[in-house]
Amino acid sequence: MIFLVMIIACVLGAIVGLNAPMISYTYSSYLAIAIIAALDSVFGGIASVINKKFDMKIFISGFFGNAILAILLTMLGEKLNVDIYLAAIVVFVWRMFMNLGIIRRYYVEKWTEKIERKADKKVEETVEEEK
Repeated sequence: MIFLVMIIACVLGAIVGLNAPMISYTYSSYLAIAIIAALDSVFGGIASVINKKFDMKIFISGFFGNAILAILLTMLGEKLNVDIYLAAIVVFVWRMFMNLGIIRRYYVEKWTEKIERKADKKVEETVEEEK
């Protein structure tokens, strides 16, 4: 079910992206940092589901809180004429890779266990056939 929702969301995102107007250069840094902050929250949410610690209130507050904080840092950096948003990008991307590592390890272990179970089942079948 969730994969169907993800596929539909990707298709809708591609359609909207192809038909949406171009974002001006003035706002592109704001949009980029907001998207990276939101993706960090999504990967964190997936990792917390895997660790069985997911809480919707924390996810929603982190999703919007991270995006707003990142946008505010970008605005402050523009006022100071310093690229402060680069620090936020580094932190959010580092956290995304950490969460992606947790997700990857979970699915690799799950896949390995499945292969081992199949191998054990085949060994049991051959032992039964020999009897």
